[in-house]
Amino acid sequence: MRILAVNWLDLENPQAGGAEVHFFELFGRLAAQGHAVTLVTSGWKGAAPRATIRGIAVERHGGRYTFALRGRPAIRRALAAGTYDVVVEDVNKLPLYVTTLTRLPVYVIVPHLFGTTAFREASWPMAAAVWLAERPLPRGYRRAAFHAISESTRDDLARRGVPRERIAVIYPGVDATWFTPDAGTPRTARPTFLYVGRLKRYKGIATAIAAVDAARREGADVSLDIAGQGDDRARLEEIVRARGLAEHVRFLGFVDEETKRALLRRAWAVVLPSEKEGWGITNVEAAACGTPAIASDSPGLKESVRHEETGLLVPHGDVAALAGAMRRLAADPALVQRYGAKGRAFALTLSWDAAAEQTGRHLEATIRAARAEERTDRT
Repeated sequence: MRILAVNWLDLENPQAGGAEVHFFELFGRLAAQGHAVTLVTSGWKGAAPRATIRGIAVERHGGRYTFALRGRPAIRRALAAGTYDVVVEDVNKLPLYVTTLTRLPVYVIVPHLFGTTAFREASWPMAAAVWLAERPLPRGYRRAAFHAISESTRDDLARRGVPRERIAVIYPGVDATWFTPDAGTPRTARPTFLYVGRLKRYKGIATAIAAVDAARREGADVSLDIAGQGDDRARLEEIVRARGLAEHVRFLGFVDEETKRALLRRAWAVVLPSEKEGWGITNVEAAACGTPAIASDSPGLKESVRHEETGLLVPHGDVAALAGAMRRLAADPALVQRYGAKGRAFALTLSWDAAAEQTGRHLEATIRAARAEERTDRT
């Protein structure tokens, strides 16, 4: 296959997150199988305009905030300059509606849609732009095939009007040969919980900080490590100062993969109190390391965490419930180990190789269906 793909960020971008890991795990494998993959994406200050990452030819245009304007012309130029079988759009920011740029079959990957959650993350004008951009999605992509990363995302798409038969659910994988338990890396002596990811308001990190405060007031000597960077850091740091938690909540900033793995192994549980996620890749990376997760009972997260088996789900935004889950694990190391062991078993059922294989088959079926429809239209 000759694949032209569109994603707002690439894996080397300093702002890259789970959506970029997901894309490159899948399409890097497809490239290794001999499929030609070109990615049109945004750049950043000092970025090379072109790169090859995991066998994918990367073309960078504009920046994070200008790609909405420069992306479509860049896609149009790429289509004119090359020959492709399918166009893949990874909709993890604003949809670019590539269906209006080509008659080629279009394959849409959807981690999750923001909907009204955009208004709790961004300024009103920006949130309104995101919300409005998502509204025509069923009509704008009526010819496209959809790849949802969870049943929650599939159900959201279906509620918006996308026919269910056009949506395939393909769960993300996890590298269970890298993310593994290690008997030589014991958990922290003091019960320490861990957040790993971008520091964004909708991720609910402020709820985790408040829960640490509440748990400590109930006598649990717990702490929280926050690994990652993002535009919500200054606000979160002020919350920590205001609550007098500077000795109990640490901001670690960006961490490399080896450091992240060590943190996952040492934590008593990862915490992801987000309002909405496509899946929750950190939860399964933790599970692969034998570490439980505490997460909001939210779309996506309730699939990457199995309640009372690989961790605990709590109502979103419920500080008392989250603090109670922290206290429960902090008081019961055996329960932490039991959830961790079941988490490892769950992670072993998830494979990037299998996800890439399913994606390849779905892409090929999409191309075949489009060609058959074209032949029918000509007769």
